[in-house]
Amino acid sequence: MSRIADIRAPRSARAPAPDTATRILDTAERLVQSRGYNGFSYADIAERVGITKASLHHHFETKATLGQALIERYHRQFMQALAQIDANGRDAAHKLRSYARLYAAVLEGERLCLCGMLAAEYDTLPTAMQQGIRQFFDVNEQWLAGVVEQGRRGGRIHAHGSSLDTARLLLAALEGAMLVARPYRDVARFNAAAEQLLAELQLARSPAASHRRLRGPRRAS
Repeated sequence: MSRIADIRAPRSARAPAPDTATRILDTAERLVQSRGYNGFSYADIAERVGITKASLHHHFETKATLGQALIERYHRQFMQALAQIDANGRDAAHKLRSYARLYAAVLEGERLCLCGMLAAEYDTLPTAMQQGIRQFFDVNEQWLAGVVEQGRRGGRIHAHGSSLDTARLLLAALEGAMLVARPYRDVARFNAAAEQLLAELQLARSPAASHRRLRGPRRAS
C-alpha cells in the first residue's frame, strides 16, 4: 500500500484556537453527515456553536475552506482507525469485519460516512473538496486491496477478479448498504448486508463464524 499523502490543512483551518475550531468542525461534521454539505448554512453552525457568523468566518473564511478542513480531519481519523486495525495483528477476515464495524458505528449515530455523503453532492462541490473525496476513497481501496491480498495468501478469501476489484466492491457495497439502511434507521439491516457480503468471500472458518454479528462477541450476562 502506498504511503498516505501528506495533507496540509488550509491556513484558516490551522490558525484558530483549538477549542473553538474543534467545536465548529464537530458541528459542521454532524450537519454534513445528516443533511449534506448543501443542507446547512453558516448561520446554522453559528447558532449551534454559540458564536456570531463574523466569528465563524474569522475561523474558516469560507464554507469551502471549512469543507476541505472537514474532509482532511475525517481522512486522518479514518486512517488512524485503519492503523489500529492493522496494529491488532489479526488475520484478513478479522480486519475486514473490523472495517465493516467502522461503518456500523457511524450508522448507529444516525449519520452516514462523511465522504460518502459528500460524494452524492460531488458535482456541486469546490475542486479541493472533490480531490479530497477521491483521495479518501483511493486510500481506502488501497488498504482493502492489501487486506484482500493477505487473505488470499492465507487461504481465507476466495474472490473473483483482482484484489483491487474486490476492494472496490467492498467499499461500494458498504457505502451503499449504509445509504439504504438510513431511511429505515435500522443498523441491523446494514449489518445483515455486510455479513452476507463478507460471507460471500468465504471468510469464515465455519458456518457459525460466518454469521457472527459485526458488533463483536456477545458479552457474558
